[in-house]
Amino acid sequence: MTAVDFLPDDKQTTPAMPPPPSSLPDDASADSTINGNGAPSATHKRLEGKVAIVTGGALGIGEAIVRAFVSHGATVVVADIDATGGEALEAALGPEVCTYVHCDVSEGADVERAVGRTLERHGRLDVLCNNAGVLGRQTRGANSIASLDVAEFDRVLRVNALGAALAMKHAARAMVPRRAGSIVSVASVAGVLGGLGPHAYTASKHALVGLTKNVACELGEHGIRVNCISPFGVATPMLVNAWRQGGDASSAPSQDEVEKMEEMVRGLATLKGPTLRAGDIAEAALFLASDESRYVSGHNLVVDGGVTTSRNVIGL
Repeated sequence: MTAVDFLPDDKQTTPAMPPPPSSLPDDASADSTINGNGAPSATHKRLEGKVAIVTGGALGIGEAIVRAFVSHGATVVVADIDATGGEALEAALGPEVCTYVHCDVSEGADVERAVGRTLERHGRLDVLCNNAGVLGRQTRGANSIASLDVAEFDRVLRVNALGAALAMKHAARAMVPRRAGSIVSVASVAGVLGGLGPHAYTASKHALVGLTKNVACELGEHGIRVNCISPFGVATPMLVNAWRQGGDASSAPSQDEVEKMEEMVRGLATLKGPTLRAGDIAEAALFLASDESRYVSGHNLVVDGGVTTSRNVIGL
């Protein structure tokens, strides 16, 4: 029952409907649109003027994120241990919008230097994307807790969890004084459910999701948003090589191997039709990095075709 129901019949009127909410930001103009082909128009580049660091940005998902950020107006620093891939990406996109810096995210000095060079060259840091990660060696005993390789477990946690924490630490020091910034980390469906990956990898991605939520609580006080993305399997060189060879080498997989991996992922997903690719994760990162998600923080955006809603354990 509404307030109108209490009025006499001759006094009742149809309540006025509120106008539909605008899908544009408060300060956006009506011509800030995306072209029909999906490319940003000249008036709508979602990261125009922003400076970003993408760790692990030389290949795979990281490369797709770098390219998406640059295409939307950002200047990007690629922080990666892969000098060949990083330098090639810098040359392809142009050093005026993309530069490479060598960085092992598990080493605090490397991370501090990467952030420092970004500030020296560009004077600010608006976006940090934590993408650097390893699956770990896929040996016969990798999924047996009774056969736990302590050194390998430590290596995976240092890269995937500690590496992200170190990057957040130094990014926060740059962002807090400006009371603005966005931190986006690439986690995994293995950080949502058990049974979706090796023990060390699963532990590291659960840690990253938890770290994201906790850091969001702290940095929100300073106007900084902190979120993560949990993708299902993308047929990157790292994943295909782990599936093919029992290791996490970075050599380029064949087209046949990529297609087989994509077919396997499609078969496991609840959502039928699309094929999950690196560009889909880049789009999620772009959304969380941009002002379009200005009131989103502490969120884990799962990009998995419904896998985690329908399956608890799958055989990988």
